[in-house]
Formats: sequence, C-alpha cells, structure tokens
Amino acid sequence: MRIVLATGNAGKIREFSDMLGPFGFEFVPQSEFGIEPPEETGETFEDNALLKARHAAALSGLPAMADDSGLEVDALGGAPGVRSARYAGEGAGDLANIKKLLEAMQAVPEAARSARFRCVIALARTADDPSPAFGRGIWEGVILRSPRGHGGFGYDPVFSPRGETRSVAELAAAEKHAQSHRGSALRDLHARLRSA
Repeated sequence: MRIVLATGNAGKIREFSDMLGPFGFEFVPQSEFGIEPPEETGETFEDNALLKARHAAALSGLPAMADDSGLEVDALGGAPGVRSARYAGEGAGDLANIKKLLEAMQAVPEAARSARFRCVIALARTADDPSPAFGRGIWEGVILRSPRGHGGFGYDPVFSPRGETRSVAELAAAEKHAQSHRGSALRDLHARLRSA
C-alpha cells in the first residue's frame, strides 16, 4: 500500500520504513507532493496526528499516515507534551529543546526524574475518512543529567528507558525499534489493521 507520510522528519521516515516496509507499506514523504505541514492546533496527540494525516490525504489524494509524539516529564507536570518539538520555541532544534529541558530539570533529584515518550499514529484512508485507524504506544524511562550517545533524534540523548543504563541515543536502531513508543504504536496500528 502506498501511503503519504505526513512528516518532514527524516528520522521518523526512516523508522516508519524500517518497521512497516516488510508488511508491504511504501511510504512517500509529503514533501514529494509539495505539501507543507499544517499548524498543529490540537490539544492531544490524537488531535494532532489526525489533523496532519487528513491534511496530507486531502492534498495528495492518497491514504496518509501521521504520528504525533512527545516527551512527558512528571516533574514538569507532563511538559513538554504536545509541544515537545517546539518546547524551546517555534523552529527550535533538538539541541535547544534538550538545553531547555535540562535547565528545567536541574534541581530535580534522581528519584523524581521519571518521564515517558508517548506516540499516537493516525491513518486516514481519505481526507474525510469517517473511521481513521489509530495506533498508540508509550515508553517509560527517566531524564538523564546530560546528553549521551549520537544515535536517534529529538530527546533520545537525554532519555534512558526503564531497565536500561544507556540513553536511547546509545541503542542500536533495532533495539530502539523493538522497545520504542513509535515501534509500539506501529505494531498496535498494524494489529488493528489486520483485525479489521
């Protein structure tokens, strides 16, 4: 199935292709259709994922898949949450977001540094699909005191999964896919599509 992937994030495109390519999904980034992402006005990950998927489906005429994911830090009341990619401001990059997070967490003791990555993936077969499919995944862990590793993207260098001593950025790609919130959400979505 040929699906427009509603993201410009090269890391996400690679992960989706790695994980769902073997099941017969061919992903085409929305940039190939000249599609600019919509403003993410949703208040939940579900809202934003569906908004992006419907937008890409409307402009491409193909089924579209989008994810919305982010980091929820307990000591920060769940922030940055749906604003994870824009935590340090519109257009801020990974380094700026990590810097702001570590500054906010500076006085937080080890026992209170719990956090999770949350991901929701929406598949809209058409722009007005009355029953879009969703997949959901969560990855529990803690926020480290400083970045470690060179893999992954986003907050990966400062997030250590539960039961791990390494950061996500220190995991091999296959290890990350097997454990991650996005991997869990993709497997959840795939299971729902098979059962439907």
